[in-house]
Amino acid sequence: MVKSMTGYGRKSLDMEGVRLNVEIRSVNHRFLDISTKLPRALLFLEEKMKSQIKESLARGRIDLFVTIEGQGLLTRKLEIDWAIVDQYISHLQDVKKRYQLTGEITIDMVTKLEHVFSVQEKEGDIDGLQTSLLAAVQESLNRVIVMRSEEGERLRKDLSSRCETIHEILHKLEERRPFVVEEYKERIRSRIEAYTREEMNPDESRVLQEVGLLADKGDVTEELTRLNSHLQQFLNTLTIQESIGRRLDFIVQEMHREVNTIGSKSNDKQITEGVVSLKSEIEKLKEQVQNVE
Repeated sequence: MVKSMTGYGRKSLDMEGVRLNVEIRSVNHRFLDISTKLPRALLFLEEKMKSQIKESLARGRIDLFVTIEGQGLLTRKLEIDWAIVDQYISHLQDVKKRYQLTGEITIDMVTKLEHVFSVQEKEGDIDGLQTSLLAAVQESLNRVIVMRSEEGERLRKDLSSRCETIHEILHKLEERRPFVVEEYKERIRSRIEAYTREEMNPDESRVLQEVGLLADKGDVTEELTRLNSHLQQFLNTLTIQESIGRRLDFIVQEMHREVNTIGSKSNDKQITEGVVSLKSEIEKLKEQVQNVE
């Protein structure tokens, strides 16, 4: 089954005075590469989230974003260090007595003392959010999968259509091939006669054998057969229920190799034109295959 590597999913979760936003983006990549951006308070869930992704996706660059809105996960509390206050008051009274100073120790003086008041931040019940957050990640991931499947179906139709075009070109080349072989033999025979300046001698079978060997070097039958085989393998692979992108890429490389061989062996104008068309279609196949998981 053809699946694209491009997808997007988002899920927002409201609970306990906080809003969690989960986003997953997927783009092309040779392997499965997962990147996460999480608040520090949620880093302990990173590996679980990555495991969720690995269970569902085989290839692609995956970016997972989790953001927090609100202060529900963080509790602030004002703390007073009474021990410090006691020491401050005690020392101030000692200074007052020792130097016979006048005046009272006021609340205004106390509030200006250092390290007396501090704000302590405490994390809320993160564990209580774990189940809901992982469920939100899974829902976002499901939406990515749906988008990749829908885009994959469009890719399958396009790839199948291009394979049909390639098949038609190959059929024309196969029809042309016998005429090319005969024309090639005739050209070789004519050159030999022109070189010897005489008709074939009684040992014509020997000469014809040499002509056949030379003509065989320009025959592209094997390459056309292998191309048809690769084309069928490509179509069969489109129906496999697993990650097929790398396999398709390998088949396309083999098709490209066979077409190059045909181009180097043939001097026929029509076959050369067919080779150009084949290269163009196979290159388009290659571009599309880069999007397949």
